[in-house]
Amino acid sequence: MNARLIPADGSAPIDLVKDLTLFGRDEDCDVRVDQKGVSKLHCVVVKTDGLLLIRDLGSTNGTRVNGQRIRRAALLPNDQLGVANVSFQVKFGAELEAVLAPPPPPEKKAPAKAPAKRNAHPDVYPDPQSPRP
Repeated sequence: MNARLIPADGSAPIDLVKDLTLFGRDEDCDVRVDQKGVSKLHCVVVKTDGLLLIRDLGSTNGTRVNGQRIRRAALLPNDQLGVANVSFQVKFGAELEAVLAPPPPPEKKAPAKAPAKRNAHPDVYPDPQSPRP
């Protein structure tokens, strides 16, 4: 399963490629967030069976999902994840596929046809329903 965190500050997105991703200030963390409010070992995100689960590791400033402080929670597409004072938007599944999909190629239009013109000449052939002289 592909999963991505999109930082609210506009920096580069973070792809969650491992089954267990550790967040924090420590150099050994998978996602190193070098901010004063982030704990050395802040939280962990686990990918399992098409779900993303998050668990706070006893951080000082907390982990939030959609503004609510959590100890552990399931993440859904488009959830807002807060690691201390750093915010991310969660993308995975169909939501991520929509972001990753290349734009559809432009449709090829058929060449414009000239509008049909009415024949200015009267019918050359007589109407079959009219009587013959």
